[in-house]
Amino acid sequence: METLPKLRKKSFTIVEQAIHQVHGFRSLYQELDDKVRLSGQSPSTLSNYARKLAQLSLHFGKLPQHISEKELNRYLAQLARQSKTPSLSDFKFAVYGLRYCYRLLGMNEKAVKLPQIKHTGKLPVVLNYQECKALFSAPELLKHRVLLSLIYSAGLRAREVSRLHLSDIDSGRMMIHIRQSKYNKDRYVPLSPLILEGLRKYYYACQPVEYLFNGNTPGSPLSVRGMQWALREAVKKCKLQKGITLHTLRHSYATHLLEYGMDIVSIKELLGHERIETTLVYLHVAKPNRSNLFSPFDRLYGKD
Repeated sequence: METLPKLRKKSFTIVEQAIHQVHGFRSLYQELDDKVRLSGQSPSTLSNYARKLAQLSLHFGKLPQHISEKELNRYLAQLARQSKTPSLSDFKFAVYGLRYCYRLLGMNEKAVKLPQIKHTGKLPVVLNYQECKALFSAPELLKHRVLLSLIYSAGLRAREVSRLHLSDIDSGRMMIHIRQSKYNKDRYVPLSPLILEGLRKYYYACQPVEYLFNGNTPGSPLSVRGMQWALREAVKKCKLQKGITLHTLRHSYATHLLEYGMDIVSIKELLGHERIETTLVYLHVAKPNRSNLFSPFDRLYGKD
């Protein structure tokens, strides 16, 4: 079997460990990679599935297709016990990864026997207008104030913000170019005039290079983990009790647009959703009306 260069175990990712230690995993990973690329699915799909399959293979010391139903059920049951909400845990991604793997290998019968994922039907957590204002003014660093404001103002995913380059901010057209996001699609979203003012102040103060928000290493983007830290600190300072994540800002963006009168189809396009059903969840927390495209950030501070 072809092996990776001899490195200290700590330097391996979980997938590299499986390639190094489990016979045949390299070939399985290559098949997964080929399938994901040919299907036009996002790299995160490969990453999520491969990690779970690697963990499973390392646990049993063999490939998923060689694990018995009894062994597999015991493993998945343990994952389910480790979380109060299995549908949002490692359990869910392990099942999805296994189902994808079995179908790839033509083992549909094993895929069908996997447990079903129960959907809770919970509505997204959404901030009210005063909570948004408090959150955006809470960080001590200008960089973090602008960061959180930008995420909300354009309804961006965390990884989309991390990958933003300075050139993606088009002040001439007042648009933000989101490149190769989920579903490998580009899209444009409106750039708030108020956010542009903040970005200019931030640019002159921090002098970012290449990426809009640089990380600690020169030339590297700010990591999602770094953004999460900035949000947690702001939430603590505001003493907000809701379960707030970076995605909460995206949920709040969509909900507030509906409340301000934008139609659901326009919001679907701004969010970059593949299916309208994904966007329809916001109808449960707001009533849509027809309106022109705009950023809710301007309405939040009374700017027309």
